[in-house]
Amino acid sequence: MTAKTTRTDSAYDVVLIGGGVMSATLGALLKLLQPDWSIGLFGRLDDVALESSNAWNNAGTGHAALCELNYTPERADGTIDISKAVGVNEAFQVSRQFWSYLVESGIITSPREFINPIPHMSFVWGAENGDYLRRRHEALKDHPLFAGMRFSTDPAQLKQWMPLVMEGRTAGTPLAATWIASGTDVNFGALTHLLVHFLTQQPAFDLKLGHEVEDLTRDASGGWRVAVRDLAAGTRLSVGARFVFIGAGGGALPLLQKTGIPESKGIGGFPVSGQFLRCKNPEVAAHHHAKVYGKASVGAPPMSVPHLDTRVIDGKPGLLFGPYAGFSTKFLKQGSLWDLPCSIHMDNIGAMLAVARDNMALTRYLIQQVMQSNQARLAALRDFVPTARAEDWELIVAGQRVQVIKKDAQKGGVLQFGTEVITGANGSVAALLGASPGASTAVPIMLTVIRKCFAGELPRWESKLKEMIPSFGGTLADRPELCAHVHDWTTRALQLEG
Repeated sequence: MTAKTTRTDSAYDVVLIGGGVMSATLGALLKLLQPDWSIGLFGRLDDVALESSNAWNNAGTGHAALCELNYTPERADGTIDISKAVGVNEAFQVSRQFWSYLVESGIITSPREFINPIPHMSFVWGAENGDYLRRRHEALKDHPLFAGMRFSTDPAQLKQWMPLVMEGRTAGTPLAATWIASGTDVNFGALTHLLVHFLTQQPAFDLKLGHEVEDLTRDASGGWRVAVRDLAAGTRLSVGARFVFIGAGGGALPLLQKTGIPESKGIGGFPVSGQFLRCKNPEVAAHHHAKVYGKASVGAPPMSVPHLDTRVIDGKPGLLFGPYAGFSTKFLKQGSLWDLPCSIHMDNIGAMLAVARDNMALTRYLIQQVMQSNQARLAALRDFVPTARAEDWELIVAGQRVQVIKKDAQKGGVLQFGTEVITGANGSVAALLGASPGASTAVPIMLTVIRKCFAGELPRWESKLKEMIPSFGGTLADRPELCAHVHDWTTRALQLEG
């Protein structure tokens, strides 16, 4: 449909682009900090949380580094580096604090709609991997953020923790696992809906679904004109904004490039699609109650770590295994095959070619994954579920992830596997790029946006931020008493007692 007319629509203090958990989180934070500010949220699809935030488009792990082995690499001397694990856990505790505040304030009335207690486990086989897991447990068990983590090589104990994984397993191979009760499963789609519902009840908030942002240009005041197309009416709107947040998942990179800000230059994106096997047999799914993470094969990227996940969606237990990687040039699940080609510009092509040159292992991995047969996928599943039957599982396509590519003085370009906030020099625009750990750390990531873009407001907002997030401005790792208090408080507020 061609656009009919262009009209100047309302102006906002804040425009949020994208209907996922990031935009919803930033919108909720800003409304609580500055209720009189006008906010407009623009989403291309007909509902919120239909892309990466959707419940089945991700594994729903509350990423706290309790079980994810890629956050605890082994040093050359054999010791375990837990620094990244501590940072990831700290970040998740910030999210838990904000969510708990929302519950105690009555903004969210039933936390079990979006978060449920599910034990987190690491599981490995082979003597060498078992020794690594033992040393990892030793490095973490006395840290206040990882209190209660248990380690075992006893098959009877492992069967108690994960009966489905142990059923039908042949004896002889050394097995090892860690188990911790404080893990969670998070339905980020449900959380997004709860946050957006809160926003729609507030004054000076507009939710514009079916509206695609096509361009952003600076205006004379230092703010932005946002060109929006109403997909149903076929009309174009020109919306003013003092601040713009681009939280459109994989679609954030093309919009960031359209801002023309210097900080957007030299940045590219590499899309990777994800697939999971989802269990169709409720009896099988009911036989497992944990998120069990394994160890990635040698040479595989961090995003390839295999895991068997209990899910709780709409109050019903589910089970999935994966991920299996795929490749598509789309930046969004409901995007265009032209997304990747159109994102290649003169300022980023050098970095992208350098990454292609230096990441042949990733290329080989993706080719192998794309060519993988159903039998090969089932064989990978049987490493975790020896009794798995093909008829009990179906292949589903998850959300698109766009990994960040940046210029590098030495290598020409590097591929990043985390998330990154890109902001303009005057703080009037911010974009979120990247993937893991993603939605679990939505709150600390949006606090980074607030620090970078609203530094002048922080003195006025600090007391409210500390009310919502008691650890704001510090860390829990070096304050054991506050760490214990926050854990107990958030466990009660979020009804995670088990």
